[in-house]
Amino acid sequence: MTETTTTTQRHRLAEDVMAFLLGTLIAALGVTLYSEALLATGGTMGLSLLLQRITGWNFALVFFVINLPFYALSLLRMGWRTTLRTFIAVSLVSLFAKLTPSWIDVSTLDPIYAAIVGGGLTGVGLLMLFRHRASLGGLTILALYLQDRGVMRAGYFQLCIDALILLLACFVLRWDKVLLSLVGAAVLNLVIALNHRPGRYVAVS
Repeated sequence: MTETTTTTQRHRLAEDVMAFLLGTLIAALGVTLYSEALLATGGTMGLSLLLQRITGWNFALVFFVINLPFYALSLLRMGWRTTLRTFIAVSLVSLFAKLTPSWIDVSTLDPIYAAIVGGGLTGVGLLMLFRHRASLGGLTILALYLQDRGVMRAGYFQLCIDALILLLACFVLRWDKVLLSLVGAAVLNLVIALNHRPGRYVAVS
């Protein structure tokens, strides 16, 4: 039997920059597919998509503004480095979500394809950000904060919030869109659950 020694390596600045750019571009493309197909998802991103649908406001602006109050919690729990990284990631997704529709022309989009691929792309983008000590902020930060305070487990809180957002979607979207939104949310969470595990990736920033 041979022992495997795991060494922790720090990301270089160039690696962080590439991961942030690609991760947010990929996530923004997933959001664009959801938006074009009139689908919803969980978390702050899903809430922003719903508000866009209800009010007609621009997703990028709504997503950026909704995240602002959560940075204070992030500073308390995660420190200024991770908070700054999250702020940059949210800002980039907001920017790229605004620009992506001008970069690609989606004239025909199957909603089943949009749900599966959009969920997968968003999950991959989030995974890249997680591995470089960033996130897309918002309700995830609140979930972790409440867990630290002993109020509720983060996973349970996130599940309740996602269920509430998708329940609200029932009043805004057609039933078939809501079902496809559930499929997309499942794909997104599977990407994270299957790939973001302790010991599988040990590099830090």
